[in-house]
Amino acid sequence: MTIDPKQEWFTLADLVAAQLPDMPRAEKSLDNKLRQLRLANPALAKQVPGATKPVWQYHVNLLPKGARAKLAYVAATFADAERQSEARRKMLWARFEALSSEHKAICEQRFDVLIEIDDMVSAGFSNFAAVKRVAKRHPIGVRTLYSWQEMVQGHARQDWLAALTPSFSKATDGVVPDFAECHPSAWDYLKADYLRLEKPSFSACYRRALELAEEKGWTPIPSERSLRRRFDAEVPEAVQIMSREGKKSAAKLYPAMKRSTAHLHVMQVVNTDGHKIDLFVIAPWSKEPVRMTLLGMQDIYSRKVLSWRLCEAETWDVVRACIGDMVEQFGIPERLYMDNGRAFASKKISGGAMKRNRFKVTEDEVAGLLKTLGIEPHFVKPYSGQSKPIERAWRDLAEHIAKHPAMAGAYTGNNTQNKPENYGKRAIPLAELQIHVAACIAEHNARQGRKAENCNGRSFDETFAASMAAPGTIVRQATEAQRALWLLAAETVTARKPDGAIHLAGNRYWSPEMNEWIGKKLTIRFDPTDLHRAVKVYDPRGRLICDAPVVNAEGFDNSAAAALHEKACRKHQKALKAAAESTAALTPMQLGEIAARGRKALNTERPQPIRPAITRLVTGNLASAPQVDEMSEDEMATAFSRGLARVTGDSAIIPFPSGNTASGMKAGRKNRTET
Repeated sequence: MTIDPKQEWFTLADLVAAQLPDMPRAEKSLDNKLRQLRLANPALAKQVPGATKPVWQYHVNLLPKGARAKLAYVAATFADAERQSEARRKMLWARFEALSSEHKAICEQRFDVLIEIDDMVSAGFSNFAAVKRVAKRHPIGVRTLYSWQEMVQGHARQDWLAALTPSFSKATDGVVPDFAECHPSAWDYLKADYLRLEKPSFSACYRRALELAEEKGWTPIPSERSLRRRFDAEVPEAVQIMSREGKKSAAKLYPAMKRSTAHLHVMQVVNTDGHKIDLFVIAPWSKEPVRMTLLGMQDIYSRKVLSWRLCEAETWDVVRACIGDMVEQFGIPERLYMDNGRAFASKKISGGAMKRNRFKVTEDEVAGLLKTLGIEPHFVKPYSGQSKPIERAWRDLAEHIAKHPAMAGAYTGNNTQNKPENYGKRAIPLAELQIHVAACIAEHNARQGRKAENCNGRSFDETFAASMAAPGTIVRQATEAQRALWLLAAETVTARKPDGAIHLAGNRYWSPEMNEWIGKKLTIRFDPTDLHRAVKVYDPRGRLICDAPVVNAEGFDNSAAAALHEKACRKHQKALKAAAESTAALTPMQLGEIAARGRKALNTERPQPIRPAITRLVTGNLASAPQVDEMSEDEMATAFSRGLARVTGDSAIIPFPSGNTASGMKAGRKNRTET
């Protein structure tokens, strides 16, 4: 008998089938007993319509204590069975989804054959006749068909396809592979040794584990290849990157937030940054060649470089002049995005900003250039291309400016490891560099075929001009009084790097499981009518990896969305760090301590010295004795008298000399009595 755990009312047939204690077992006797109970408690019994006539239902509280206890036990057992059945059903379908496309096709062929047999049985054939007839129609043995029927026995017809999944492993879920047994301590040591920032090779860690296992008697130890497979299966790729490459590399595993600028217009938001040009330059103020910095302002909407200046270092006056060039030619922007470098965070530029993250912010500080012009400053992460798109422009311009044929011989390389062979052969005059940079930036702004969000194949110049001419674009212009502020002297699909995200029709889809497939080809299934739903991601063999939700684009100036994204990124890194710490059971100090104890155990016995067959004895003392001058008795007496005089306090008395020399002094020596 099966009872719903929430069931409270029972019919006579239900109670007869339950065979309750403290109650009659026969139907007639039980009916008489229940009649007596309902007369005593009429509120606990009711009549409900039946198939032919009304039937009585009895509340569970009407029954004796023993009967109620059995009903509760039967209900709990039924609930456990239901949960186990549901868990088993999920396990079957999970195992089916993990199969490759070839194996799924095999399951579908088996399913079609069993459906054919089941339909024939429903039509009146016996199971034996149906199996025999289908076996003749298909080249399949009768015994094979019976084995397939055993596989689906006890499962609902809608679950037959999953139940026909072939099992290739002893693992219960059909997904987790079996591995060779390894001693727990050796396995912990190997994982902790490999998951270190020093990034040792797996082979070296395995050899150290073997040496330690031999000393400590850890057995069994499988082969290196077997442990490597187990390590890759049990330790996620993201945890390995966090443990071996650090937080910065692990941060790339979480997709960067995509910022939309479609809701903006030109001169509403601009950003600024500096770039050190990879060229040697001859400057009037230096005898030796120097490297110049290109500082610029870029419009966020159109990506056009609005103004620029060459300088030896980023200073507040260069920033002021660059802002002035932009304002004088195009107008005053509403917001300016920049990092908190000393030049941009200077009080002369951003004085009055409440969150500058540099220098002390006081209530009475003088308003800087930005606050005076009504420009709202925003300080963002340094080296963040998502926060300052001008950094993407610098990467493009660095190629054209520094590696142009006209600059041949002056290129320095972008780092110390990439110096060209003609390093330092030539330096470019500053005036010539000014003309060259101006030409490169003009070409950068006028280049056609731009793929930025608002360009649609147009150049940055065209995009800027179109938005500036739009009726809804309002740009403030500077007055003559404001101009004085800056005229004073003085930025199938491939799982993309670095996070494994998938790009489709302008949308991005990502899930943590995709960190394992960075740079690899994947298959996705999606609803073409609703591209904002999660897509199903399959590996090259057709096995399900995950459901990847869409990563929505947020407004470029949506600080709340940026804060939520930053919080989610930190949460992701925290989870990776916790997983890395739980995987590495031993800390690096514990590793060193274990290895040191092993070496100490090897060195407990001192090695016996190696002696030659014939020993040569040393005869006599070959060392030369030091030469010491002997003192005469008079000299010794004089020295003793002087020492005694110093002790008693009479050292100021100088003895009268006797003879040709002073007492206690040899001829040829001077003492303090001589003049």
